Parts: sequence; structure tokens; C-alpha cells
Amino acid sequence: MISCKILANELKTVKDYRNLLAESMFFHAMNQRFFKISHKKDLPYFSCSAAADVIVHPVKAYIMTSSCKQNGTAEALESMLTEVARVRIHGFSEREILIARALLMSEIESAYLEREQIQSTSLRDEYMQHFLRNEPVIGIEYEAQLHKTLLPNISASEVSKYSENFRTSRSCVIKTIEPQTTMTVDDLKAVVLRVNSLEEERKISPWDDENIPEEIVSTMPNPGHIVQQFQYSSISLTELVLSNGMRVCYKCTDFLDDQVLFTGFSYGGLSELPECEYFSCSMGPTIAGEIGVFGYRPSMLMDMLAGKRAEVGTKLGAYMRSFSGDCSPSDLETALQLVYQLFTTNVEPGEEDAKIVMQMAEESVRAQERDPYTAFSNRVRELNYGNSYFFRPIKLGDLRKVDPFKACEYFNNCFKDPSSFTVVIVGNIEPTIACPLILQYLGGIPRPCEPIMNFTRDDLKGLPFTFPSTVIREVVHSPMVEAQCSVQLCFPVEFKNENMMEDVHMVGFMSKLLETKILQALRFKHGQIYSAGVSVFLVGNKPSRLGNILGDISVNFSCDPDISSTLVDLALDEILRLQEEGPSDDDVLAILEIEQRAHENGLQENYHWLERILHSYQSRIYDGDVGAAFKVLDEGRSKVRNSLTPVAAQLALRKIFPFPCKEQYTVVILMPQASHLKSLKSFVRSMPIQYSRDAKIFAAIAGFAILALSLWKRSRSALRSS
Repeated sequence: MISCKILANELKTVKDYRNLLAESMFFHAMNQRFFKISHKKDLPYFSCSAAADVIVHPVKAYIMTSSCKQNGTAEALESMLTEVARVRIHGFSEREILIARALLMSEIESAYLEREQIQSTSLRDEYMQHFLRNEPVIGIEYEAQLHKTLLPNISASEVSKYSENFRTSRSCVIKTIEPQTTMTVDDLKAVVLRVNSLEEERKISPWDDENIPEEIVSTMPNPGHIVQQFQYSSISLTELVLSNGMRVCYKCTDFLDDQVLFTGFSYGGLSELPECEYFSCSMGPTIAGEIGVFGYRPSMLMDMLAGKRAEVGTKLGAYMRSFSGDCSPSDLETALQLVYQLFTTNVEPGEEDAKIVMQMAEESVRAQERDPYTAFSNRVRELNYGNSYFFRPIKLGDLRKVDPFKACEYFNNCFKDPSSFTVVIVGNIEPTIACPLILQYLGGIPRPCEPIMNFTRDDLKGLPFTFPSTVIREVVHSPMVEAQCSVQLCFPVEFKNENMMEDVHMVGFMSKLLETKILQALRFKHGQIYSAGVSVFLVGNKPSRLGNILGDISVNFSCDPDISSTLVDLALDEILRLQEEGPSDDDVLAILEIEQRAHENGLQENYHWLERILHSYQSRIYDGDVGAAFKVLDEGRSKVRNSLTPVAAQLALRKIFPFPCKEQYTVVILMPQASHLKSLKSFVRSMPIQYSRDAKIFAAIAGFAILALSLWKRSRSALRSS
């Protein structure tokens, strides 16, 4: 991290606002460069970004941060300093300024379009900044006008001058964080002096811009046509079946004027793979994503999308593969073009591409292995779901067996056949504009001669997992800089097929009840935690319309390590009390009110409607009529709400959880790993006073034994590495 402190200018006049826009353009342009560098062949870092932050009035800091490979600190630091020096010498190109300007205009246009739907929290934050930092409150209309007037007149030289604030001679602090120390202060100084010398001698070459194509889709596809059309007036849905077999459902809303969301899914995912292919194919999205899944490298696509608000991402799950997008209504065509490119692009990794991506993946795994919470979550998964390869974390040994070419081949096949996909679109769309675009870019996706990965939901392979049949309590010790403790308490759940809809809704109500009551007991009564969470995991089940659903429900909280086991027992006592005595009338009324408020808020959000429609398509009761499935799910929620009483909640807790709950559960507690010296000191302090002399002798012997063991381990390690 490089941090340079400067005086923060107050925002009082239009000129001050113009300077703020120029500074914003500087950070946009710098971050565009950093992103492109992180995707080059000889990348000095995996990610890098620059920003400004007010520390304390009237001082703010210009900050650059990067993450790099182990032992690559010097290279990353030199690249960061060199890039800022390059701007000081040569400035930004006109194209870079055009892109930065377009990005800022896109942001303000989106805010302006949604000015009538702004969240209360945004208004609150603006007034807070006015009160705390004397920032003016001018309103989005005037801000948009200032952007439109001022941005076209800000030159490249004006933007480039902000690079002066990153000079290492200006109250600069350089900090490195490494798993094992490799850099010294002298090493850091040497890098700074080397870059300063290159800058003084002007031996840093100008920035080399890429040639950027004008259009995302080079050859327009032949549009498809509508084979069938259905209207579901009760929920304002329109469903189209296209000539290539793709099913498209859209809902027009006016919740946000500048938002369109969509998700497409198809059955068949990673559970169909044999274990020998799983790790390679599961890396498909990562490897293909770094190379470019839309026909262009990510660094190139970023420039092509400058000024547009359109993004599309992909996901490969156990039983489904999907793509999701978020765009402005004016950029819907661009977003659908990206989907078309996803289905028609064959990602082919070069040797150098594969090497870079695998290097990044290895560094990511090393970072996870150093993370205490990774060891904690890995043990939770291993206990609750067995040692299945699907739930097992990827280790360095697994990565070295990954075949990048196999990974990309699998990824290409996942998004090849449009006939197996259902796409749901929700947002501010005008059908007369959207439907021709849907036919052009979704209907225009060519259907292969033979079906590719065309699975039926009832024939999918299930993941092998079984919850333990007894009580298991374990502690995971992990090295930590600051002592922290996390607890996860899990119970198995099973829903019978005949009462599936009501049970799924009921478990949502019971989760909220448990969360509220455990928080009351552990925080308000005993004063030992700040928050608690209750979550349900059911996605391990295949989406078949037959059979029962298995899963688990977990209680999570953080606490003082010394009382973690006691708090687990208190949480179990509270759950058992609810099973034996039931909640009060007030408890039930409270969760009904919380759920109703969340439901009413959700009815005004595009994400909520998107999820509900997708859930209707993917529910067990869907049989070709999404309107009927939606109605049954909605009636199931109402039925549970209307029948929820303290007695009904008590019976549900006995049915959903093992009863009594103390007979079947798992607990994993993450604890800080005490050093050998600290353990010995603790042991010595715990012994009687009369034995203190003997204890000290014992401690000395034990210390020598630990030293000898450490030396032996190091020698063994050296032998293995040689």
C-alpha cells in the first residue's frame, strides 16, 4: 500500500466541483490502466487500485493498493510507482480521457434517471456529510447539469496533474503485508530510488493503447421468431418460446427507472462429472473469465463498454448453469449482445494464458490456507457433508492436476445449446423495444444439430452427503493476529415430499424466530455477543420433483474464546425450551410482522420479483405453467402465515429439528492457536506455588524439546525440498 497525505480542499464553488470531477477522472483512468496491467502476460500483480480518502479534516490521503504473488512485492511496488511516473511524464491519452468521461457521465445519468426512487439512506448520508464535513447538498438535478457542462471541457493535462499527489517525497508511507517477511526497508527504498532515477532521466516509455473494436457483435445474427406466447395477467408476466427452443419470460416494472435484471438457467451441472474431471471443469468459469468469455479479453471489453451500464456474469453450480445480467434500459441491446457472444464464443486458452490463470489460482489457494476462517468453514463442510469431492476445498495438489483446455472445453459446452435455457427478465423495459432485441440476440443464437448438455431435472445425479447421526463438537485452532472466536452450530433438516411447500415456508419463519430468541438470550440476557445469524442450506439436493429434501440449518455467532462452549450450551437450551414450551404470542406476532415488512418491501424491488419467478420455474410443482406454480407458492406462504400460532411454531420446531435438539447436531468452534511459549506460561501459572521451581525446570526442558522438534522439522523440510 502506498499512501500520500495532502490537504483536502473544501467544496464550496463550481470551480471546486470541477476540480473534484477532474480528480475523479484521474482515478478512473489510473484504475483502467491498473486493470489492463493485471491482465498482461508478465503481470506484476493480480489486482491494483487507486483512490482518495479523507483521513481527518483537513487531511486526505491518495492511496494505491495491490495484491501480488508471494515474493513479488518489489516487482508490484515498482510497477505501481512506474505507472504514476509514466503519467507525470507523458500524461493520459485522449482516448483514456474519453473513457473516464464516459464512465462519469454514465454514473450521473443513472442517478438522475432514478432521482424519484432514491433510497432514504442515500439522502441521510448526504446530510451527514454536510453536517460533519460541510459538504454542500445541491441535489441530483444540479449535479447532473454540472457534469454535462463541465466534463467535456476538462483536458487530459488537467487530469494528469493529479499524479503529482502520488510523489514519494510528499508525506508518503509505503506498507507491505506478507505471510513471511522477504522485504526490508532498504529493499523498499531501493525500489523508490530506482523509479525516481528512471523518471528524472525520462527513461519511462509512453503508455501503449490497445486497438479497440467498434462493435461487440461483428456480424449481426439472423433474428429468431416466436413459436408460442403466453400471458399470465395475475402477475403481469409474458412468456415467449423462441424458434431456437429458448424460453424467455419478462415482467415490466417501474420500481427503478434505470434497472433491468435478467437470469438464464439450464439444468445439468458439475454433479454430472466424474471425480477425475471435477476439479478441472469447476475451474472453467475462472479460466475462461480471465481469457474472455464474450469474444474479447477483459481489458479490451472494459474499454468497449465504457459509458454503458451493462454487465453479464456466469455461474456453474452442482445442478444448474446460469448467466445473470444487470443493465440500464438504454443498454439492454448491449447486454443481450454479451449473452449472444457468450453462446457463440469458443474460449481457447493459450499456454501463457493458462500459466497466468493457474498462478493466480495457486496464490488464491495459498491465501485461503493462511486464512483462519477457511480452515473453520472447511471443517464445517467436512463434518456436515462428509468427505465428498464436491464439498472438499481445492488444494494446491488439486490445482496442479487441472487441465485448462479441458476446463474451457467444458465451459464452452455449458453455454452452447439455447434450447435448454429459460431466461427471466425483470425491470423497466418497453416490450415494443425489448422484443425485437430478444428475437435478434437471444432468438438468433444458433441451435446445434445435436443437443448439448440437455438434461431433464428428474434424471440428474445427486451429490453424496449425509449429516452425522450423533453429536459432534470440535474445536479448530488457527494462528491469528488478533484473537477471535466463531461458532457454527448445525442441525439436520428433512422435508417430506407431500408437505414440501408449507415446510419450506415454515422453515423461513422458524429461522427468523430462532435468530431473534438466540440473540435475546446471548446478547440481551447474558451480554456476550453482538449478533447471531440463522441460515438454511438446501441446495445440496437435486431439483427432482420426487423424493424428500435434505439439508441443514445453522446458528452462527462470534464471541469471547473463553466462553464459547458455554454459549453453545445456552443456545441449545434456548432451542430446547422453544421445542418444549413453544414461543409466546408476542414472539409469533413479531416474526409475522418482520416477514410481512420484508415481503412488502420486496414487492417494490426487481431482485425480489426476479427471484420469485425463477423459484416458480425451478419449484417441484412447475409443470409448464409458471403462473400456476407462482400461485401455489404464494398460497403456501399465506397458508403458513394464517396458521402460525405458538402451538404451530412449537410443533414445527419439533418437526424441522431433531427433537430433543441436543441429541443430534454438530458444533465447530474456531479458536486462536496459542503459541508454544504462551501455552507453557499458562501451564506454569496453573501449578501450585510450592511446585513453581520444579515447574520452571520442566518449562526449560519442554522449551528445549520444542526447539529440538522445530529444528528436526526444519531439517526434514529441507531434505524434502532438496
